[in-house]
Amino acid sequence: MINGIDRTRIDAMVAQLSAAAARMEAGSGLKRVSDGAEQVGSVAPPKVDFADALKASLDQVNQVQMNSQQLGQQFAMGDDKVSLSDVMISMQKANISFQTAVQVRNKLVSAYHDIMNMQI
Repeated sequence: MINGIDRTRIDAMVAQLSAAAARMEAGSGLKRVSDGAEQVGSVAPPKVDFADALKASLDQVNQVQMNSQQLGQQFAMGDDKVSLSDVMISMQKANISFQTAVQVRNKLVSAYHDIMNMQI
């Protein structure tokens, strides 16, 4: 634990940020020229639809929860390959991802209400 934050959460966040940075760099359309500088190419990055991004996030939360449930079942059935610590860590990851999804939903609902209450 570092200042009340679990090390696995920090590692998971760093991995997500690294993956997002890699996707951004791959879709940026930047090309390296011989002197090491970057030149903007004519390829525009693909546009991501909000609904698709939201669905992908919810699918990821579902996948983490399913994996956690499977590990729990394997441990309960007596599988020697699955340790209790692995089960507990996967359950915490599933809980954190679900709580994050709930908080995002709450923010979206709040933003919707704010927009609907605006005076024209």
